Amino acid sequence: MKMERHLPVAVLRPFVKAFLLIESSEGMENTTLPDTSVVMSFRVRGTVTHITQTLTNQLPEAALSGLRKSARQLKYEPNTANLLVVFQEGGATAFFKTPLHELFEAQQPLDDVIRLHKIREVEERLSEATDDQQRIAVVEAFLLAELRAQSPDLLVSHAVQQIKDTNGDIKIKSLAADLFISQDAFEKRFRRSVGSTPKQFSAIVRLRHLLDHYSEAESLTEAAYNAGYFDQAHFIKDFKAFTGQTPQAFFKNETWW
Repeated sequence: MKMERHLPVAVLRPFVKAFLLIESSEGMENTTLPDTSVVMSFRVRGTVTHITQTLTNQLPEAALSGLRKSARQLKYEPNTANLLVVFQEGGATAFFKTPLHELFEAQQPLDDVIRLHKIREVEERLSEATDDQQRIAVVEAFLLAELRAQSPDLLVSHAVQQIKDTNGDIKIKSLAADLFISQDAFEKRFRRSVGSTPKQFSAIVRLRHLLDHYSEAESLTEAAYNAGYFDQAHFIKDFKAFTGQTPQAFFKNETWW
C-alpha cells in the first residue's frame, strides 16, 4: 500500500488537517484504528469493502465517516485508489449542516449530506484528472465552494487542545468549568462540532497516546496506569474494542496505521 499526505491550501487549513492518497496495486486487508478526525473519502478507482465477523459491505464511492471507538477491517481490491480529506477536530462542521455526532461509529454516502449533482460533478472531474495534484485541486475547489464558516468554534478548539494536552486524562466537568460554560451546554456544542461527546473523544486521545508511546521496556500494567486506567479489566476491554486485539497480541504485531 502507498500512502501520501498533502497539506491543503492556506484558507482550508483551519478546517482541514490533510489530504491522504491511498493506493493499493496488489490489494490488501488493513485494520484502521479510531482517530479524532471526521473523514471524507472519494474513490478514484477500484473497490474497498468493510469486513466484519458476519458480513462484508462495499463502501460508498463518496462517503463521510464519523469518529469511532472501535477498529475497522478494510479490504482493498487490486488497483484501488482513495482520496481522503482528514478534517481538523471540529473543522468538518464548517462544511456540513448535519450534527456530526450522528455519524459516531458510522459512515454514510456523501450525497446524504451534500446534493447529489455536486458529488457527481466532483467524481467526474476526479475521473478526468491525470495526476494527484489535479485530484487534490478538484476536492479543494469543492470544499471552498461548500465552506460556510470563517473560523472554527474557538471554545471547542480550546477544549480539544486541552484534552490533547492532558493525553485524554481530564475531567469533563472541570474542563467545562474552566471554559465558563455549563457541562450540558458544553457537551452539546462539542459533540455537534467534533462528532463525539468530550468523554468519547478523550478516550480516543488516551488510547492513541498509549499506542504511540508504548515501549517494550514498560509493562502493560504500567502503561495502562500512566494512561489513567486504574482498572485492568476496563483497560483490556477498551483496548480490545479499539484495536480488535488484546494488548499482548497487538504489540506483537504492529501493522496498524
